[in-house]
Amino acid sequence: MNPTSIDNLNELKTVLEAGLLAADGPQTLKDLARMFEQDLSPDMLRRALEELRKDWEGRGVELVQVAEGWRFQTRAEMQPYLARLKNERPPRYSRAVLETLAIIAYRQPVTRGDIEDIRGVSVNAQIIKTLEDRGWVETVGHKEVPGRPALLATTKKFLSDLNLRNLAELPPLEELGNVLAPEAAAVAAMPAPSELIGDESEVLEEPELSPAHHAVVVAAEVVDDEDEDDSMPFSGALSAREQ
Repeated sequence: MNPTSIDNLNELKTVLEAGLLAADGPQTLKDLARMFEQDLSPDMLRRALEELRKDWEGRGVELVQVAEGWRFQTRAEMQPYLARLKNERPPRYSRAVLETLAIIAYRQPVTRGDIEDIRGVSVNAQIIKTLEDRGWVETVGHKEVPGRPALLATTKKFLSDLNLRNLAELPPLEELGNVLAPEAAAVAAMPAPSELIGDESEVLEEPELSPAHHAVVVAAEVVDDEDEDDSMPFSGALSAREQ
């Protein structure tokens, strides 16, 4: 193989395969194009990636496209076996954290005050910080009202961790109850205050569940406790490397 140029599709696939396996996270087409001195069109890269995806079908690892780009990840059905290789427990999040995440995901962009109106309780600043530290939530602007509160929305990393490409692939709210916890789905499904959503046309519709979403593997088991912050495990489909 000529180290400075690509002569055919098979060579291109080989380089892309090596680059994606060596990468520590999803790679965009622009990221992948940087590996080559010659100019390769996005269509050429997509064609090679689609063929590479087919080459890996039926194996324990698959090539997928998520919100942040392309990556190799272990298949969902491999998780019970891979879990036995790990000594640490998955991150655990409280009901309040998951309810807040659900509201942001389905009503975004929202302010902290909007979340409090929907949940009916005060939102601890640590809850937002937890979601921001995890890379699932970010500030995307400020609401033009007195005080200009921050507008919160989910990130591409949030979608990638759920093996999704865009917000349209979010599962319907009733399925979210199985993915996260019944409490989170119930709160997210509550009618939002009129000042938040204006009219029904502004409410995020519940999309059909994408066939690609079958790879999403999330365990949610409520741990009994007395306060609102009962914790529960929350883990997405594992990539070939830890996110």
